[in-house]
Amino acid sequence: MNEEEVPMVQKSNAKEDRHFVTALARGLEVLACFRSGEKLLGNQELADRSKLPKSTVSRLTYTLTKLGYLQYDDDMGKYRLGTASLALGSAMLSKLDIRQFARPYMQELADFSHATVSLGMRDRLSMIYVENCRSQAALTLRLDVGARIPIAITAMGRAYLAEAGSTERNDILERVRELDEMKWPSIRDGVNRSIEEYQTLGCCTSFGSWQRDVNAIAVAFKPNNGSAILSINCGGPAFNLSPEFLLNEVRPKLIELVDRFRRP
Repeated sequence: MNEEEVPMVQKSNAKEDRHFVTALARGLEVLACFRSGEKLLGNQELADRSKLPKSTVSRLTYTLTKLGYLQYDDDMGKYRLGTASLALGSAMLSKLDIRQFARPYMQELADFSHATVSLGMRDRLSMIYVENCRSQAALTLRLDVGARIPIAITAMGRAYLAEAGSTERNDILERVRELDEMKWPSIRDGVNRSIEEYQTLGCCTSFGSWQRDVNAIAVAFKPNNGSAILSINCGGPAFNLSPEFLLNEVRPKLIELVDRFRRP
């Protein structure tokens, strides 16, 4: 699993829930197939990613196009996100007041560390960047707002898991296990180690464990307005950000930053 994968895994008891609208869930899965930086996807690509039959995807894309959530490109024979989808995302971001409050402090930390500082929230088995600040240094990660990274193998995602309640965490990890049985033992062990270090260090680390040439640390928190858990990380190229620098110099500032966000 890498930063571009968007797992389309529903809860195992969804079919037993009489309130669960399967058609709606499938339509949302199709919309979620579009990833940061991608513009056009065809029905076959959408079927491959959503694990739905192509005939089902064709009906869904037709309906979503009629409603304005997708737009069909006649020349390419593929779909792009429509204005209705973009309006939903913009409305959600505009209501995240923490972004405006956090941005100057995140930028200050990014400039200090010569790295990238990002704020993310969970979407199923991914973390989505909702705010991003880079230092003026040329060598930083190029992940923008809207980018997805895996929840179970990144510092940002594991910090979220450490901060989440045991019921939510176990549910997420069960779906991660179902997605990749082969890699599950190493993923499980990595998550367990991260939760332990979160308790001892106050942060989760990823020193080449997600991407070999990337180092990062992250802390999660629940905003004082009672909204969902957010996670904030600081990371960049390994040759530019040593584990020692991140732990000794950046970690205290990141923890202090999160403490500020938690205050009433």
